[in-house]
Amino acid sequence: MELPVMQKLKKDLGELQHELTHRIPKELQEAASHGDLSENAEYDAAKHRQEFVRARIAQLQGRIRELSMYNVHSIPRGVVAYGSRVTVEDLDEGASQVFEIVFPEEVNAAAGLISLSSPLGRALLNKTAGDEVEVQTPRGKRSYQITELVTLHERS
Repeated sequence: MELPVMQKLKKDLGELQHELTHRIPKELQEAASHGDLSENAEYDAAKHRQEFVRARIAQLQGRIRELSMYNVHSIPRGVVAYGSRVTVEDLDEGASQVFEIVFPEEVNAAAGLISLSSPLGRALLNKTAGDEVEVQTPRGKRSYQITELVTLHERS
């Protein structure tokens, strides 16, 4: 089974490849038809977009290669990992929060989606319910206890 993030990246890649091979050449051709290329802002903008799209395609292809090493079966069971829903209690304030651990491309802090590579994500990684972690935050060191853990395998 493919990870949801892979589907999104492949969709983005396909859209950019379509833009590079279909839309941008038309824009370049149309801009070139306006005459002198040395002072043609439309042509310059299309060339810059073409360079950006090529770079983004290379970046996405690299990330897809990296993520292709992951599959649902390679994600550890019983501990915090990608796809886990983790409830933590702030031991200093007593407040509880629920987070879902995701790859950086899926982050949405307002929705509780935090990255594996964030300070809290790194601290929680491979921990289980009952474990305590300490995290350096902009407000100083915070201590959290994992009160509930639902892994990707349990959610599927």
